Amino acid sequence: MKPVAVRNLKIGEGIPKICVPIVGTAKEEIIEQAEALGSTAADLAEWRADWFEGVFEQEQVEEVLHKLRVILGEMPLLFTFRTAAEGGERAIGATDYAGLLAAAAQTGCVDLVDVEAFRGDAAVKKILAAVHQAGVKAVASNHDFQKTPEKDEIVRRLCRMQELGADISKIAVMPQNKRDVLTLLAATEEMCREYAKGPVITMAMGGMGMVSRLCGEVFGSAVTFGAAKRASAPGQVDVQELKHVLGVLHGAGGAFGKTLSPPHEK
Repeated sequence: MKPVAVRNLKIGEGIPKICVPIVGTAKEEIIEQAEALGSTAADLAEWRADWFEGVFEQEQVEEVLHKLRVILGEMPLLFTFRTAAEGGERAIGATDYAGLLAAAAQTGCVDLVDVEAFRGDAAVKKILAAVHQAGVKAVASNHDFQKTPEKDEIVRRLCRMQELGADISKIAVMPQNKRDVLTLLAATEEMCREYAKGPVITMAMGGMGMVSRLCGEVFGSAVTFGAAKRASAPGQVDVQELKHVLGVLHGAGGAFGKTLSPPHEK
């Protein structure tokens, strides 16, 4: 699996990177949240543009992106418009969605763009091509807020994202029981061991799935999402607590190819 480099960050190498979403509705709130990230353990930021009240005005979006780029400095920025169909704040037509993502990539202010992977192969490939033409990396994503698919189906979806041309493949599912969390983790391990050409991001949402946000280094998930002030999805952990737990697991030998040593018998 080849890591993805964005600015000074290598996604898919070492401890999972911590991404903190910016979810303000007004410009002032967005700027305030971005300014606060510098004092947190965040490795990269995600602007959830679907929360923004001016998201359908291109000039306003570009204005915010330019301000975010200045504030974040060398911290990578992921641009995301999560559609209502996948748990986001707003619905959007196919043409407007494609145009918004392409325009964001072309500003030179973002490092990665989230592209929902199952909006039709032709449409997704067109968006991915536009993002890549702008020199930006693409995260193909899929969010299931109703259930956890079977292991083989999770792996199939992640593989399909790679085939479409994504640099990073991401899936988030909703567990109905503890076994669903194990299904997600097993699918992550199999994907990373057998098929992954680039970084993979997986998570089980909600309180039951919180463990999946912590153990990415063990099973292969390259990025985890933490909350600074306001969570963008159920089950997100405070960014500072997340950093601590990831460090503990890393120090215990939770990385690929390592085995946790049993405690010495007393």
